[in-house]
Amino acid sequence: MTEKKLLLGDEAVALGALYAGLSGVYAYPGTPSTEITEYIQQSPLALERGVRSRWCANEKTAMEAALGMSYAGKRALVCMKHVGMNVCADAFVNAAVTGVKGGLVVLAADDPSMHSSQNEQDSRFYGKFAMVPILEPASQQEAFDLTAEAFRLSEALRLPVLMRLVTRLAHSRAAVEIGPVRPQNALDPDDERTRWVLLPGNARRQYALLIGKQEEIAARAEEAGCNSLEIPRQAQDDKRETQEGLGVIAAGIGYNYVREILPAGVPVLKISQYPVPAAKLRTISTQCSRLLVVEDGQPFVEEQVRGLLGPDYPVLGRLTGALPRTGELTPDCVAAALGADCANGLPPAVHLAPRPPQLCQGCGHRDVYTALNRVAAEFPGARIFGDIGCYTLGALPPWRAIDSCVDMGASITMAKGAADAGLRPAIAVIGDSTFTHSGMTGLLDAVNDRSAITVIISDNLTTAMTGGQDSAGTHKFEAICLALGVEREHLHVVEPLPKNMDEITRILREEIAYEGVSVIIPQRECMQTLSRKLRQKKQAK
Repeated sequence: MTEKKLLLGDEAVALGALYAGLSGVYAYPGTPSTEITEYIQQSPLALERGVRSRWCANEKTAMEAALGMSYAGKRALVCMKHVGMNVCADAFVNAAVTGVKGGLVVLAADDPSMHSSQNEQDSRFYGKFAMVPILEPASQQEAFDLTAEAFRLSEALRLPVLMRLVTRLAHSRAAVEIGPVRPQNALDPDDERTRWVLLPGNARRQYALLIGKQEEIAARAEEAGCNSLEIPRQAQDDKRETQEGLGVIAAGIGYNYVREILPAGVPVLKISQYPVPAAKLRTISTQCSRLLVVEDGQPFVEEQVRGLLGPDYPVLGRLTGALPRTGELTPDCVAAALGADCANGLPPAVHLAPRPPQLCQGCGHRDVYTALNRVAAEFPGARIFGDIGCYTLGALPPWRAIDSCVDMGASITMAKGAADAGLRPAIAVIGDSTFTHSGMTGLLDAVNDRSAITVIISDNLTTAMTGGQDSAGTHKFEAICLALGVEREHLHVVEPLPKNMDEITRILREEIAYEGVSVIIPQRECMQTLSRKLRQKKQAK
């Protein structure tokens, strides 16, 4: 009897990887990808098989460790949100040049509409840039099935495979039919040493091999079962009538919206494996007078379709305004592009007034910003450079304490650059997990330059924004800062509580006055993880 499970898209990927013989998952938590690693961490099968599943310091270390597991012949999964691809890009792109031994799948979860992100970048461009296969499931079932296919494809081509999800698929549930469990690969380190050593001579040979694989990658996409051409019988029987009509190219989750809304008799090309299947594209183009490209994210497919069909063939999509240029797909916008009504007799949706997020009551970050605002008000030119985490909410009322938030780790380096320009005082606020992710190198630069900055590492003992995962540097921050060269007398640990406000503001004033690098570590456990522990303790009694 076939087993079925109700799974998030993220969970379908996780279970698909475990059933495909996974030996290790490497990841840094980031919405909407976090649940993949969490599912594996809690899986009895993963525990039984000894699957490695601890969080990594950042996406680059995750990518490199997974590549090492692949080198040893075992199957590895790397998970991250889309902006994490920027962090691991060096290792990711070069992994396409070295190639792999055990299957290596890189899962990037994109966030159209920026529900919890700084941008809407589309990870498919990274796959095209690195010249590796890209898979984009349209459903939770495909997320499970294509994860196993991604590992097979990776080992067949000896290349990493990029797999892309979007928020709506990652965080929605559906019934998934579960297949058989595959054994893990045996330990089998690669003996072809030269391909892993990217000296120019070796790298040139490896790059030529990568170029030589492009024809096979394209052929596999053309033959892939997840890429289907659906031309209704009416369209086949009456080609002239269909020529006057619209055809649809639907990529990934866009296929679900199209199938829900599409009028009868419209040809559809479904794409879940890239590169774009050129032969199928040309076939559908002969059946229609124009094509609508439905894809979540940037016009990745639309641009390629325009290139393949030429400038005279009408292609509609995000670039033409047929679909919105920004934001995620919705049934409404797809229906409008198809000239259909998606209401189906349902009452109109009730639009509730948005409620902005806020720091939890009792959160230590609140006391940090209270102290910062009190002291910064004494310095009219003060600037506070923020970073990525729940403490970014300090930019909102009632604190309005942050003057910038650009990317992971930028608080320290931006404060340094502003101080180098003569700005005083320049203050950086960074969280504990973000500091170990990408703040340490910036602090080292500041120490080496004796930059006049004050760094606040707001330590709540966890990676709180994504649900309370382990933070790589917990209980190590003093040692790290001292090892990076911060002077002992300018390194302070404080407890952010109202009763300690006088002490904290005094230390802030003193260190702002110091013409060098100072670090203050307000340290108090996240209210969410503390509440969770107290509940568990109570239930255990």
